[in-house]
Amino acid sequence: MPLITDPALGPIGEKVSRNERLTRDDALVLFNSSDLLTIGRLADVANRRANGDRVYFAANQHINPTNVCVLRNTCVFCSFARMPQEAGAYTRSLEEVFAEADAARDNPTREFHIVGGLHPKLRLAYYLDMFRGLQARHPGVHIKALTAVEVAHLARLERMSVRDVLIALRDAGVTSLPGGGAEVFSPAARATIADKKLSGEEWLAVHREAHRLGIPSNCTMLYGHVETMADRVDHLLALRALQDETSGFLTYIPLAYHPDHNELGEALGRTGTATTGCDDLKNIAVGRLVLDNIPHVKTHWPMVTPFISQVALTFGCDDLEGTVVFERVYHEAGAGTPMWLGYDQVVSLIRGAGKQPVERDSLYRTVRTFKDWAPTDPGRKPGVPGVPGVRPQGPEGPTFQISHRPRARARGQRELPVLSAVDGAE
Repeated sequence: MPLITDPALGPIGEKVSRNERLTRDDALVLFNSSDLLTIGRLADVANRRANGDRVYFAANQHINPTNVCVLRNTCVFCSFARMPQEAGAYTRSLEEVFAEADAARDNPTREFHIVGGLHPKLRLAYYLDMFRGLQARHPGVHIKALTAVEVAHLARLERMSVRDVLIALRDAGVTSLPGGGAEVFSPAARATIADKKLSGEEWLAVHREAHRLGIPSNCTMLYGHVETMADRVDHLLALRALQDETSGFLTYIPLAYHPDHNELGEALGRTGTATTGCDDLKNIAVGRLVLDNIPHVKTHWPMVTPFISQVALTFGCDDLEGTVVFERVYHEAGAGTPMWLGYDQVVSLIRGAGKQPVERDSLYRTVRTFKDWAPTDPGRKPGVPGVPGVRPQGPEGPTFQISHRPRARARGQRELPVLSAVDGAE
């Protein structure tokens, strides 16, 4: 164990070495400590105990069928959503969705990650036809689709139970649910950033029902906005409690808030990135240490950069997300990362961290290992064949464009009742 500069971490280190469950007070100590290297080492110990040197990734493609959302004016941290007639609003036809999936056919796609806005008129049949069509066209590709918020929205539109909507999704080919929409469960923080959204308890209830139906899911926490450290801890403990009950969560993904092109960022006076590299790494590590019953912790490189994600692989993280063709949601909020990474780049990042890359499917079943791997498409600099250096930017065409929203206050929207920001908060 490295030198511990924060004495408060000593008892926690002893618990980790004995594989004991951490308490709420332990988690608060971790979040409030500045001894980042020791926190990372403790998380690495916990991760190696469960996953050894393996780091998973998925050859995945993101598809966002619509950005029209009834919560456009109340989810003030979001830069993706549009009103139906707002500039940049779109809704894909099924044929456009299928064409978007086909545009990346040359990639070794194993998973479609499908999320979007809460469209007031898109019915359940649209999504079921989409999933059946994708399954027919790409029979070997898993479909991870629709957040708990989208599921509950469809249940309201159709006047169906959440359970019946989930059964219909499962029967149409959905194999797992993404973890989006959780944000942070604190009612006070939620009242500021998403006061009309599904509550934390309702989000947990949708995932509980999915797990009961045999549909596994991911879980997330959005950090770096107005939440306190106690809010973060209570969110993690709520996830841990549901996992104790159902064992249905596959992975935990901490998501860094991005403040550009949204009302909350303007109210907080933030631009660029709202979080620091230290905070990003700490959220990975504390997640691994507290969520002892969730098998995997994922770093979402489009939000925190591929290089912070690479460092995170020694801070308790065992999943590097994947190729992510074509990430739209966080790039609408100003993310400066590539729109996607090539297959070889993901493998190289993992190997560069001294880890063993493992390609997985949506359910963490091994697809491929890389004992004898060599890059198949190293890329080239313009005019210099075979010389690495150019990151792919994604497929071509109007579907694969980012159109940022105009400044929020230019539209004369309301002032926000901003709570205490995370800096310096317990």
